[in-house]
Amino acid sequence: MSTSSAVRLQKSLLGLRNRAILWKVIIYFLLITLSISFVLPFMWMVSTSLKQSQDVFTYPPSFFPNSFEWQNYIKGWNVLPFDTFLNNSLIVTFSNVIGNLISCSLVAYGFARLKGRGRDILFLLLLATLMIPREVTIIPRFLMFSWFGMTNTLWPLVLPAWFGYAFFIFLLRQFFMGIPLDLDNAARIDGANNWQILTQVIIPLSQPALASVAIFAFIGNWSNLLDPLIYLRSTELYTLALGLNLFRGQNFTQFNLLMAVSIITLIPVLLVFFFSQKLFVQGVSLTGMGGR
Repeated sequence: MSTSSAVRLQKSLLGLRNRAILWKVIIYFLLITLSISFVLPFMWMVSTSLKQSQDVFTYPPSFFPNSFEWQNYIKGWNVLPFDTFLNNSLIVTFSNVIGNLISCSLVAYGFARLKGRGRDILFLLLLATLMIPREVTIIPRFLMFSWFGMTNTLWPLVLPAWFGYAFFIFLLRQFFMGIPLDLDNAARIDGANNWQILTQVIIPLSQPALASVAIFAFIGNWSNLLDPLIYLRSTELYTLALGLNLFRGQNFTQFNLLMAVSIITLIPVLLVFFFSQKLFVQGVSLTGMGGR
């Protein structure tokens, strides 16, 4: 190779390296910019929670509080019976998580493993329910629970989860279909029935998908405002999301206390996601790999 060819090759390699470095710089710049844009509202929320009431709407706006009022968290929590709201939210949320895991696992196993006439048609009908807007079912569900005398109780917020949720069933069914059938056949040779196959073979191998369902159910029910607003009338039955709505006054709203309590209610969601994000990512990424 001549000297000129070696120089040209070196320049081309240098150009490729510079281009790669430039692309990395652009990508990291975009990621950092987007991250700041997402984190900034939360940081403003934290800043507002530490301000005095008269400093919330000062002009020009000030990001940093003049004095850090840590007592806002205690005042905001004690201004309303948030201990009762917390207990109600825990009951509703964990009942929904357990109900979704049990009911959706059973239905998903039937669609993924059991053979029967009309199975695929029933699964298509199940998927079709995902296209129905939630607003369409609000009035029929309210009339049904009213007829059973369950309004102003926690039952309308708990019972639906024990009858399955189409999206979770689809998620688990796709994951179950990715598990080799040879494991089922081996278990049947050892004398296992469908229940034993589900509980001793399928469920232990489906922890990522089950974790995804649990996280979706937890977040969806922990922050649910619409259903408690429709069915609950007594203050002692309010959930945290509905209790936060009580901060809105007719003439004045203490936004500093509202933001403080809002941050407290966000902590469980953040903890659940950070401690289970590995399983959550695995469950979502592996779900689409099954199917036949």
